[in-house]
Amino acid sequence: MSHTILSSAYFGPIQWYQKLNRYDLCRIERYDHYVKQTYRNRCIIASANGPLALTVPIERGDSSSTSRSLMKDIRISDHGNWRHIHWQALVSAYGESPFFEYYADDLRPFFERRWDFLFDFNLEITQCICSLLDVRTTLMLTDEYRKTDDLAHPMASPQLLHVGTSAEDVAPLLAPEALANTPCDDFRDIILPKNAPLDPSFESKPYYQVYRHKYDFQHNLSILDLLLNEGNAAICWL
Repeated sequence: MSHTILSSAYFGPIQWYQKLNRYDLCRIERYDHYVKQTYRNRCIIASANGPLALTVPIERGDSSSTSRSLMKDIRISDHGNWRHIHWQALVSAYGESPFFEYYADDLRPFFERRWDFLFDFNLEITQCICSLLDVRTTLMLTDEYRKTDDLAHPMASPQLLHVGTSAEDVAPLLAPEALANTPCDDFRDIILPKNAPLDPSFESKPYYQVYRHKYDFQHNLSILDLLLNEGNAAICWL
């Protein structure tokens, strides 16, 4: 059994989804402190003018209280008509990509419906993308924050989400002896948009991109870039 833990992500990068595809059991952290300028509320796409960061605004108290807030408690703000802005950015960037029209109806609801909490929003996006990519894994939501060395201990009340797996397949993964004997690879502080540590297990492989005639290949963009350019073949890059 392979086992990892990831921070929550808004249309996370290819590196993030590679972990979902390659590990049997993936914990999604919801009890960490919210950190600004991370993939928790930001994705990076390829626009006609180069890489473009799309950021989901959050409700803020004072800056110190926000930095102490748990990820599960972070609320999405409706400030600035951001949903419309993000969708129009995707239309502009990928309207001519091979698979935009094919997936538009699956993606558009995320820019029309309102979610209260960022974690819940990201989780539904993750489940949708896994379904579109045919990524088959088991997601487990954390029930408390644990340091890396403590991740092998069984969780008291795990919340499981089966993505392309059955309950029978999941049961052996959760046995105490299985968790105790399988190290949990911790990528919570490795998959970052800036100053990311080296991840030897991730290889960014080139694929078709709309603006390849203008720019060199742009590595590790949002999973949307891979999905909309390569369609159901995208899983081959994961």
